[in-house]
Parts: sequence; C-alpha cells; structure tokens
Amino acid sequence: MSEAVRMETKNLSVYYKQNPGVKGVSLTVFDHRVTALIGPSGCGKTTFLRALNRMHDLNPIARVEGEVLLDGANIYDSGVDPVVVRRRVGMVFQRPTPFPTMSIFDNVVAGLKLVGVRDKKALREAAEEALKAAALWDEVKDRLAAPAVGLSGGQQQRLSIARALAVKPEVLLMDEPTSALDPVSTQAIEDLLNELKAQVTIVIVTHNMQQAARVSDYTAFFLDGELIEFDRTEKIFTNPKDPRTEAYITGRFG
Repeated sequence: MSEAVRMETKNLSVYYKQNPGVKGVSLTVFDHRVTALIGPSGCGKTTFLRALNRMHDLNPIARVEGEVLLDGANIYDSGVDPVVVRRRVGMVFQRPTPFPTMSIFDNVVAGLKLVGVRDKKALREAAEEALKAAALWDEVKDRLAAPAVGLSGGQQQRLSIARALAVKPEVLLMDEPTSALDPVSTQAIEDLLNELKAQVTIVIVTHNMQQAARVSDYTAFFLDGELIEFDRTEKIFTNPKDPRTEAYITGRFG
C-alpha cells in the first residue's frame, strides 16, 4: 500500500543573496510519519526546513525558488497568506522559546488568541488537549497560572511543542529540538514523537544520527545544500545507495 503524501518539494532552492543554501531539492513528506533530515553542520538541513513554512519570508536577504506543495497546493503561490501557512505548518526551534512574561496557560494558547479565539472554555479545553499531547499536563495542571520560565528546560521545550500543537497544525517542523536538553528530557521528547505522529506529520532536523534512527520513519541525507539520498530510515542506515551517505553514517566525515 502506498503512503499518503502530505508535503512535497519540487526543485526547491534557497539563496542568501547570491549564495545557495539549498540547491534544487525534490523531496516527499509522507503523512503521519516522522521524516529526519541529517547531514553535517552547514549542509542545508535547517535552511530547507524553514522553507517548508515560509520562515524565509522574514529574512530580507533570502530568496526561495521552486515549489513547496501542501496537500497539492503551492504555499508560495501569490495570494497565499504566510500566516495561514504557519498555522498549518508549525515549528519548534532548537532552544525552548517560552514567552517569558506569560504564564504556562497563556503560552499554550498564545497562537489561538492571535487568530481571534476568545472563548475561555474553548481556550481551556485547547490548552489541556495540547498539554496532554505534549506529555506535560500531569506536571503543570496545578500551576497553569505560574510563569513559564519557572519550568525546566525539558518542560519548556514540551511547552513549546504544546503551543505549536494548540492551533492544530497538519505538519510540525522541529529544528534540533533536543540539542539543548539533558538525556532524560531528550528521551521524553523522543518518546513523544512516536505518539505525536498519529496526530501530525513531523519533519525533524537532527545532528544526532542515533536519534534519527530511533525516531524517524524516513531519512533524508543532505550535503552541501543538496539532497544526496532519501529513503526509509532502516534502508538509509543499513544499506544506503550513495557512498557519501555510507561515509557519513559510518562516521568517516561530518
């Protein structure tokens, strides 16, 4: 049975002024699967990831060419609202990003309030659902009014995930979400990814190949801005087609 496609890039390139960060990448993101992007530092993983929800629009020197299809429609077509795109394609960054002046509760529902949701019951229900999905509810349910900055690093990252989930995205982009965390928090988030893919399609950038092998269904190997190889994770790690992939996987460079 063939997999359902949620996103697809066609000949996607990203330039910073005249310098290419990503070069002509065509990649399929399958629905309700975890896709890992791996490769050495500076290979274009994060640049590619940020193109998937128009984050480069915020950078005056960045230029995107090619197509990014979400449910078959190009998110870069004229008339497409990037704010709507970012609701549908959420993002979790490398470091936890709680809003420092807000409570735990207000952090989770910030995105909903931004799009006009004011009903208190609806906000409460959405916050509880998102915190449960991020495996944080039991730890914070008795202190939702407390400042978010009082949480541990791992809790803050799960709060960032809950905030992204609260607006019900179809795709969740994660840029090295555990790189700033201790092993226990990292394990909690890896466990969470396995549960979350039932609700949302996930694309994760990771510098940790063991993590990619543990959490992802598909893996894409990038090198110098190019997509070298993309396949099921098991295949990439046990029988890669390209000798450069094998050299990276076995630690001969990177």
